Amino acid sequence: MPDYLLIPAIVVGGLLVIAIAFWARYKTVGPDEAMIVTGSFLGSRNVMTDESGRKIKIVRGGGAFILPIFQQAEFISLLSHKLDVSTPEVYTEQGVPVLADGVAIIKIGGSVEDVATAAEQFMGKPVDALKSEAQEVLEGHLRAILGTMTVEEVYRNRDKFAQEVQGVAARDLKKMGLQIVSFTIKDVRDKHGYLEALGKPRIAAVKRDAEIAEAEAVRDARIQKAMAEEQGQKAELVRDTNIAEASKEKELKVAAFKKDQDMAKAEADQAYHIQEARAKQQVVEEQMKIELVRKEREIDLETKEIVRRERQYDAEVKKKADADRYAVEQSAEAEKARRMREADAMQYKIEAEAKANAEQKRLDGLAIAEAERAKGTADAEVIRLRGLAEAEAKEKLAEAFEKFGQAAVLDIIVKMLPELAGRVAEPIKGIDKLTVVDTGKGEGAARVSNYVTELMATAPQMLKDVSGLDLEAMIKGFTQKIGASPAPQKMIPTSSESQKVIEALEEEK
Repeated sequence: MPDYLLIPAIVVGGLLVIAIAFWARYKTVGPDEAMIVTGSFLGSRNVMTDESGRKIKIVRGGGAFILPIFQQAEFISLLSHKLDVSTPEVYTEQGVPVLADGVAIIKIGGSVEDVATAAEQFMGKPVDALKSEAQEVLEGHLRAILGTMTVEEVYRNRDKFAQEVQGVAARDLKKMGLQIVSFTIKDVRDKHGYLEALGKPRIAAVKRDAEIAEAEAVRDARIQKAMAEEQGQKAELVRDTNIAEASKEKELKVAAFKKDQDMAKAEADQAYHIQEARAKQQVVEEQMKIELVRKEREIDLETKEIVRRERQYDAEVKKKADADRYAVEQSAEAEKARRMREADAMQYKIEAEAKANAEQKRLDGLAIAEAERAKGTADAEVIRLRGLAEAEAKEKLAEAFEKFGQAAVLDIIVKMLPELAGRVAEPIKGIDKLTVVDTGKGEGAARVSNYVTELMATAPQMLKDVSGLDLEAMIKGFTQKIGASPAPQKMIPTSSESQKVIEALEEEK
């Protein structure tokens, strides 16, 4: 560090050390406490000196610098404390034992002398010690004052009792640096019913006086109410009479005033209407004169305007009409030529479209006729081939019937019945799940099993409706022939012969 900065740094460091020391040793005092400074160099302000020459400094509501080594500071609280004061049974001046309870609020005095006295006696002790000593003093004086008074004085004038206790105890507490902020007697009681008996006559007298006063008050109230009602009714009658007279006078005055007013108004209205009619007549006459002059002026103006328009028409309209007529004639000629050209073009277009449509219709007709002719030829060929096939099939069928007779046909139909039954039962086989509901007669499952049988029973009628073959009649006729004579050999066809009949029937189908 340069030499020229060394001295200022030392000075600043010293000042900083002094400031820190001052800040550390300066003590401030709150409003609810006092600081007791002891030691040397105390000065003369707020300093107390006792008989032996010892000094202490009392600081309140401010602060002081405490010199290290030479001085020492301690704080004492100035907060108030509540004391519950009570006494055992104390005999009064009359010899009646009573008990008293009170509440006292005490604190260290605010003067320098009180703070010094309290510091001398209670500095270093707990707060309970201060409260205990003050409570003993108060209870002792409470018992002493209670013994010098009668029960009636204590009962009837508790404030006086409390003031005497506070006045006597305050002197002793002042010697301890304490002061009584307030002292109140909470309760005075006895265990023998003296206070209760003392209060009964007074209570009875108070009740009696209250009942008497209440009865008298009710009586006076009723009397006053009746008198007030009477006076009120009288006043109402007088008021109604006065109001009626006043209303009558008012109505008479109003009627008279209105009469005069109506007459004056009628005269004024009549005069006003007359004057208004005269004024209107003069106004109408003046307006008629003005209108006459205006009409004459308008006629002159219209005459001059007609003359001017005739001259203007002769000068402009005729020339313009001639020019317009020439322009119209030229425009009509041009329009006529244009329409003739458009008509020629339209005629040519219509003729061309008609020729094209006729040619197209002719070609379409030829194509349709050719297609119809080819279709008719094909349909005729199909019909011819179908007829040949049906004729050949019927011929074979006739040969089969002629060769084998009804026995072969019956044999074929009988062999086809199982296949027909299978075809009829085919839809039932495709059912995945079937729920049968029994009606209670055991017909549920039987109805399902008899479905195919009942359906097959209709097969002869169905065969008769389709092919004309009466299966029942054929069976009856065949059985009758068998019963009458032995059957010939041709009546029982072989399997090959039956197959031929079947093929013939299929060809017929």
